[in-house]
Parts: sequence; C-alpha cells; structure tokens
Amino acid sequence: MRPLLDAFWRAGAYCLHPKVIGLSLLPLTLSAATALLLGWFYWESALGAVRGTLESWHLVDAALTWIETLLGASFRAMLAPLIVVVLAVPVVVVLSLLLVAWLMMPAIVRLVVARRFPALQKKQGAGLLLGLGWSLACSALALLLLALSLPLWLIPPVVLIVPPLIWGWLTYRVLSFDVLADHADRAERRLLMDRHRWQLLAAGVITGYLGAAPSLLWAFSAATLILAPVLVVISIWLYTLVFAFSALWFAHFLLAALAALRSEAASAAATAMQALELPSAPPQHLFGAPDP
Repeated sequence: MRPLLDAFWRAGAYCLHPKVIGLSLLPLTLSAATALLLGWFYWESALGAVRGTLESWHLVDAALTWIETLLGASFRAMLAPLIVVVLAVPVVVVLSLLLVAWLMMPAIVRLVVARRFPALQKKQGAGLLLGLGWSLACSALALLLLALSLPLWLIPPVVLIVPPLIWGWLTYRVLSFDVLADHADRAERRLLMDRHRWQLLAAGVITGYLGAAPSLLWAFSAATLILAPVLVVISIWLYTLVFAFSALWFAHFLLAALAALRSEAASAAATAMQALELPSAPPQHLFGAPDP
C-alpha cells in the first residue's frame, strides 16, 4: 500500500507542473466544445423524444400526473431535461477519460520517466491501434453496465456504490494499459496488471468517487438546468482535472512497479549467472588425503 500512497502524493504535486496544466487544456477544450455543439443541435430533439416516450407509457403518465398534484405542475416540465442530463453525463465522463488517456497520457508518461526513471527501457508492448481498441472496448462495456444498472439507481445506497465501481474499473483498465503501452512488453504488462490488480482497482474506485463529484452540480435543484451550458463546461473541467490526476497517479505507481520488476529480473539473472560460473570444489574423498 505504501507505493500506492507514494504515487498518490507525487501525482498531486505533479498536477501543479506547468506542463501538466497546459496539457489539460486540450482535452478540456475538445470535450467541452463537443458537448456544447451536441447540446446546441440535439437538445430540443432529445427533450421531445423523452417527453414523447414518457407520455406514451400510460402507467408512467398516470404516475406523473399524481406526482404533479403533490409537487406542482413544474415537475413534469423539469423531468425531461433532467433525464436528458442524467443520460448525457456518463457519455461526457467517458469522453473526458478517453481524451485524457489519448491526449495527455503519452506526455505524462514521458514527463514521469524523464524525471524519475530516465534509464527505463522502452519495449513497445502495444501499438496505437491496440490501445485505441482496448479503450473503446472497455468504454463500451462500462456504458453497457451503467445502462443495465440504471433501475438500481433508484435505491439510494446502490447509486452511491455501483456507478463509482464501474467508473473505477474503467479508469483502472484504460489508464493501466496506456501507462504501460510504450515501456512494458506484453508479458510485463499482463504480469503487473495481474500482480497489482487490487491496488489498481482501489485507485480506480477512488477516482470513480472523485469523478462522481462533478455530477453533484446537477443535484442541488432542478433550477440548475437553466444554467446547463455553464455547468456542462464546469463539470467537464472537473472531470478533466480528476482524470489528469488519475493519469499521474497510475503513471507513478505502474512505472515504479515496472522498474522494480526489471530490477528483480536483473538480480535473479545475475544470481543465476554467478551460480553457473563458480566451479564447485571436487570432493576430497575422490583424490585421497592431501600430501603432507
């Protein structure tokens, strides 16, 4: 656990590095621009589709009519925008994570290697296409799990556990692969991800809870939907910061683990060579007693 904590505080310190701050602007700009453009072109059509779906379900429409008598007529008007936001947030989170992994991670790894592990050899265990496929496959599986777990979110304890676990698993799988892609070969990558699985998953889950924090911006009141464009940009900025910190955390931990693994292998190889090179003394009983 000590290496994980050591990597944690190092990641926090590196977040203040000017290069890291500058790198975070590119995924922030791209993801915010994408979200705002999609909102500009598809917000009204998405609201119409959600309202039409709710009204086509007679049981749901009757339930909404009953709730309106308790909470007021504004409830139905705010429900459709809230559902659209709830459905859009997971997509924004995944987009932010992927942009950080693709745009920031290579530079972050180079920065950590240059400052801490300048002698670490590159073995090019995974190419760009393999890393891209891995990230997209993990993201698709995470979104599927989130969609399947949506009905469980109505249970208060579950909504505080399931989504962060899914985000944590996704972060662990994507960032671990990207950190080791250039410097570890396939065997080293698999060994490290297997050996440190629980530590990496713990770091991912912590990241998942940190990543869930920006979603609280939408939970204060339905009136916050009026400020949706501003809150979208703030949320994406917070997601980018969380994932940039996570990228640094995984980079420090896994690169240190890779250096330790190679040091262990080198020591074992040196010990084996010494054992082969040192001749063993022949037993004395084969030659008799030494001359006086």
